[in-house]
Amino acid sequence: MRNLVYYVAVSVDGYIADPTGGFDAFLVEGDHASVVFGEYADALPAHAHAALGIEPPKTRFDTVIMGWNTLTPALDIGVASPYPHLRQVVASRRPRDVDPAIVLTDDPLATVRTMKREDGLDLWLCGGGELAGALLPEIDRLVLKRNPVAFGSGIPLFGSAPYEPRAFALTRTRSFESGVVIEEYASPGRA
Repeated sequence: MRNLVYYVAVSVDGYIADPTGGFDAFLVEGDHASVVFGEYADALPAHAHAALGIEPPKTRFDTVIMGWNTLTPALDIGVASPYPHLRQVVASRRPRDVDPAIVLTDDPLATVRTMKREDGLDLWLCGGGELAGALLPEIDRLVLKRNPVAFGSGIPLFGSAPYEPRAFALTRTRSFESGVVIEEYASPGRA
């Protein structure tokens, strides 16, 4: 069975973006980039692959699921299909005009449950926080790129999910000179 992996940058105080959805405060350069551009290169958008002169390895993920607000910045700069090397699923509460390569869903929980039963590589939950909160029951692994910055406010890791404690086991921690700490967690008995 495939895993749903929430791989995301997060501030020390638990935010994945500033109040407007921006993420410029997160570190792009530094020694942690070896993980971002190496192990998790499948999670880079097509324009990053082109700029780096690399092909997506297609070894970790074959599907990305994101909320509409996560897709919007790409659309705003004219990128209709940011991850053409992955199956792209976008959660939206209403119909939208999107690139034919993008599948819209108004029931992301059911969609993820169906996709997890299919053969293939893991599913990457790209964001945002509200979608992550809705999909929390199905998240098998968390890979948090904890950045050494406090936002004070912004978009929380799990949006406005209700208080329902869910245990995750810490499986790996890697600290980098950049100050970024990559924390990996697994849902007990699932990942």
